[in-house]
Order: sequence, then structure tokens, then C-alpha cells
Amino acid sequence: MPLLHLFLVAVIQGLTEFLPVSSSAHLILLPNLAGLEDQGQTIDVAVHVGTLVAVMMYFWADIRGAILGVPRLITGKTDTEGARLALLLVVASVPVVAFGLVLHMTGLDAEMRSITVIGWAMLLFGLLLYWADQAGATHKTDRDWSLQDAMVMGVWQAVALIPGTSRAGITITGARFMGYNRRDSAKLAMLMSIPTIAASGALLGFESLLKADTAILRDALIAAVLACVAALLALSLMMRLLRSVSYTPYVIYRIVLGVVLLVIAYT
Repeated sequence: MPLLHLFLVAVIQGLTEFLPVSSSAHLILLPNLAGLEDQGQTIDVAVHVGTLVAVMMYFWADIRGAILGVPRLITGKTDTEGARLALLLVVASVPVVAFGLVLHMTGLDAEMRSITVIGWAMLLFGLLLYWADQAGATHKTDRDWSLQDAMVMGVWQAVALIPGTSRAGITITGARFMGYNRRDSAKLAMLMSIPTIAASGALLGFESLLKADTAILRDALIAAVLACVAALLALSLMMRLLRSVSYTPYVIYRIVLGVVLLVIAYT
């Protein structure tokens, strides 16, 4: 696979995975709009693994606590902050894993990979994010995350299986509707992405490894590293900007891209 193509896929994935603009939509659109061959499932998995490493590095203090809390959670105890976070992440991941398996086994995930679906999802869920961001209160922080809120946000996250929705965007939307401030809405969305990306990566990665050769594995490693670096930059910038700005710039981008895609789809 040409290095430039690998670079484009990795950077697009890295920059968009944790922004509310849908990384999967951009990966689907790249071969369609740029006239390139589809990068294939192996590269898709690799860049997702790269972004997984990036978010774990950025929130390592929280992730370390959750990992250390797993043994206590297994014994039925949630008396530490880490064990409680681990429980909430598991609960929040159930809906998207369940619906994702259904879509993958029925083949419906492939049916939704169209410019029309992506265009409408970009537009409508962008407007929904704007509504939530403008109307939502800001009295809750990540320390207020409860079992009920984790379940609700998990359902919101499952909606992101529609290409163009954005896992980060729709989860942030749900958090803002529930009153979480902008920065902690993003933090919770990022933490929720970890088990989700890990689960999908394990499922698709196993299938990819069975068919991969040395050249593909080399390309996958390069793509994963590039995606990790790009994701760290994008994540750091967004979390810093959210101290002083709203999600409106991302909404504007989504609306513009959504309209352009719908024009392309219907003409």
C-alpha cells in the first residue's frame, strides 16, 4: 500500500476519532471521494488500535485506576474509585457491543456505508449536538458519573454505529443533555471509547490476522503509529480548547460536510 495512502488514512483517523465529527465516516469517504482503493479491514483495525493507545496514554491515571480496580470488581466490590470506574465503563459498553455484534453478523453494517447515510447522519446529529451543547446545563463533572448515567450514555454511544454519527459526538451529546460540563462530557466520551474500540478491534483484528501477510502487517504497524501520534495531538488540542470554547466549530464543520455529501448523493 502506498505510503501516502497509509499516511492519509492514519492521520484522518487520528485527527477525527476523538473529535465529534465521525472518524469512520471520513475513512469511508476517503476512497470514495479521493479515487483511492479502500484501505481494507486490516488497516482500519490498525489505525483504531493506534487511537486506542493514544487515549489510554492521555488518560493513563484514570485507566490505571480502572485496571487496578478490576480485581475488586470481579469479587463484587466497588469500594474504590478505580473499581467503580471499571464497573461504569463495562455498563456503558454493553449496548454498543451488543448492537455492534448484531449489525456485524447480519451484514447491516456494510449496508449503511453509503454517502447518503453519512451525509444525513453528519447533518442531523451535528444539529443535535448543537442543541444539547446550547441547552444543556453544566453542573455535573466526571465525579458525578453514576450507574444510571453510564447506562443512558451507553445507549447514546450505540447510535454511533450509524456511519457519520460520531461515537465521540453522540456520547458528548448525551452527556451534555444530562448536564455534564463540556470538558468532562468529552472526557467521559473518551474513556467510554476505550472498551468499545478494544472490543471491535479484537473482533475484527482476529479476522484480519487470519488473512494478513507480512506486507499488510508492516503497513498496519506504520498506520497504527501514525494514527497514535495524530490522535494524541487532536485529543490534547480539543481538551485544551474546551476550557474556553463550545462545540459550535465542530457543528459547523459537520453541517457543511453533511450538506456537501447530500448534494453529491442526490445529484
